[in-house]
Amino acid sequence: MRNAEKIRIPRSPAARSAAAAGLALAVGLTATPALATPATRTAGTAAHSGLDRYYDQRLAWGTCVQSPDDATGRDLDAAGVQCANVTVPLDYAAPRGRTITVAVSRLKATDTRHRIGAILLNTGGPGGTAVDTPPVARKAMKKVGARYDIIGFDPRFTGRSTPLDCDWPVSFTWLSAGAGRAGFDRQVALSKSLAAKCRATNASVLPHVTTRNTARDMDVIRGALGERRISYLGYSYGTYLGTVYTQMFPGRYDRVVLDGGIDPRAYGPRLLRDTARENEQALSAWATWAAGRHTTYGLGRTRTAVLSTIDRVMAQAARGPLTVGTAPDTFRLDDTHIPTLLFMGVADDTDASRASLADQVSVLSKAARGQQVQPSPEFTELLRFALTGEGSSFGSVQTAIICGDVPAPRNPEVYWRDIERARAAHPLFGPLTENIGPCAFWNTPRENPTRIRHDAPALIVAATGDPRTTYRGSVALHDQLPSSRLLTLKGANRHALYGEYGNACVDVKVNRYLETGRLPGKDEVCVK
Repeated sequence: MRNAEKIRIPRSPAARSAAAAGLALAVGLTATPALATPATRTAGTAAHSGLDRYYDQRLAWGTCVQSPDDATGRDLDAAGVQCANVTVPLDYAAPRGRTITVAVSRLKATDTRHRIGAILLNTGGPGGTAVDTPPVARKAMKKVGARYDIIGFDPRFTGRSTPLDCDWPVSFTWLSAGAGRAGFDRQVALSKSLAAKCRATNASVLPHVTTRNTARDMDVIRGALGERRISYLGYSYGTYLGTVYTQMFPGRYDRVVLDGGIDPRAYGPRLLRDTARENEQALSAWATWAAGRHTTYGLGRTRTAVLSTIDRVMAQAARGPLTVGTAPDTFRLDDTHIPTLLFMGVADDTDASRASLADQVSVLSKAARGQQVQPSPEFTELLRFALTGEGSSFGSVQTAIICGDVPAPRNPEVYWRDIERARAAHPLFGPLTENIGPCAFWNTPRENPTRIRHDAPALIVAATGDPRTTYRGSVALHDQLPSSRLLTLKGANRHALYGEYGNACVDVKVNRYLETGRLPGKDEVCVK
């Protein structure tokens, strides 16, 4: 997952750090329609499934602006992006029943003589949106970007698509169990209440909020665009979504880039298990960086001293919540929150991201000493997201997708035993990565998880120090797709690389594949 694994979230500073996304009402657009005729569909796509009206629908491409204060829409319009809604069935087993809309955007190819096709984008999450990303992708793709129609979409129930919100008091459910049983018991009670609230408000919808249904939506988008095959670029959770699509719709995809691969066998409500080691390594590297800037942040002059500062903050938060900020933005953080903030902060080893985390830890350190501290506007936004229900819609959808895909253990004692076992070796991150969540109290998924049964010639991109979707996951995915190639970036503690990290070697190799459609003859390596 991208940014909250690092779970992927929208474009605000809090979202980038926290892994959150806000949902908006689906928008109705009018403009000159584009028609996908039956001849453009892959044979058998809908002929016997009752889905013809979805695959053959006319898309009304037009403005991306939804309201007078829609700055994102104005920026997209200015960049030449068009937006539309795709109608899909809520339940693919009942295509004549209730429908929902999936928001899509399109930045058309400018080099039409050498047009390759359309490429679909997913930014991860689950719950991440991508309607706003075609201009960013065009920039990353350099000259080959002009040869593609670049298609962003907000997966069902996210962003500008038909919304879902369980009206939760929190926006983010990936919390630590804290230092002892009392913190874990609070997490059990919270998780149970969140699951019950979702059932009470959205019981008819929840069974259909799944990755497999998003993959089905992707194929409807392909058909409505008039493409026989579609290329794909997915980050983090988006690598799992892309893999699922290749398994459900073999032969309907062209070039596939999976950045930050997830092992499909490990995907599910406990997908952060066994990531404590990579997160501690990333935190240690950050501590070395911060120690070299003690005069700025005051966290310690050595790596050990910086980590001791964190230990002191954790110990104080376990004794009683730390108070950060002043009214109306006053936040109280205990030992279930601090590991989550650190977890969010270590998924990017650029100086800017490390500085942001150092600023946050400096604030927490002062609060632990009883000082009154005012966080920066960016940290305030992050805390507001992490500690209140401001992003309830994001947390609702993200949780619904994961819980709807794969069942979780239902006995809280299973989690407690795993937490205690992990705590011995990883006292900071173990109680977070092994903790219980709402999926323990969710209804059983209606479909079995997707299994790899078809080879897929994808390009998998991974950093050796990725603390979210670990390098081990990318290697495992590569092993399950024998025709794939693995592009490794050595020496980076970073989640999400292509077009975002600034490594020229990675970007050039990905763009070469997107341009030629030919995978490297063997796995390749870049260095930080």
